[in-house]
Amino acid sequence: MGSLRNIPFNGTPEQEKKLRKVIADLKDERGALMPVLQQAQEIYGYLPYEVQKIIAEELNVPIEEVYGVVTFYSQFSLYPKGKYKISVCLGTACYVKGSGEVLEKIKSILNIDSGQCTADGKFSLDACRCVGACGLAPVMMINDDVYGRLTPDKVQEILDKYE
Repeated sequence: MGSLRNIPFNGTPEQEKKLRKVIADLKDERGALMPVLQQAQEIYGYLPYEVQKIIAEELNVPIEEVYGVVTFYSQFSLYPKGKYKISVCLGTACYVKGSGEVLEKIKSILNIDSGQCTADGKFSLDACRCVGACGLAPVMMINDDVYGRLTPDKVQEILDKYE
């Protein structure tokens, strides 16, 4: 968890006030951690260390427990999302047609791993299981834009559209 502390946290006092109200409203309910984490992610867009620490302290649970839940469930993210959210489909149809190589090319160009965001906050990258466009395999989405029949050599040109 130490490396997560190096990601700049830009939470606002308004966000923290909302979080503390959510915690206060749910604190006495059995199993409050999951709904608090879900609402915290809605407030911040992800669950940085600073937010996890507030939740742990206010719910009186160890930070390790909070971190364990956050990292176990795929619905939670430890990293902020970029202005442009890239999703590369790794479902069967896409994967057999080369989406793994497309993902590797994007990681190389942006110098980030899946689940991470570029330092400038412009792009975030995630792998997903299916976007429902198997006939266009391999497929990636950038926000709501769908790009199909991809090859690694097309990636740079597509990313340049968002610069």
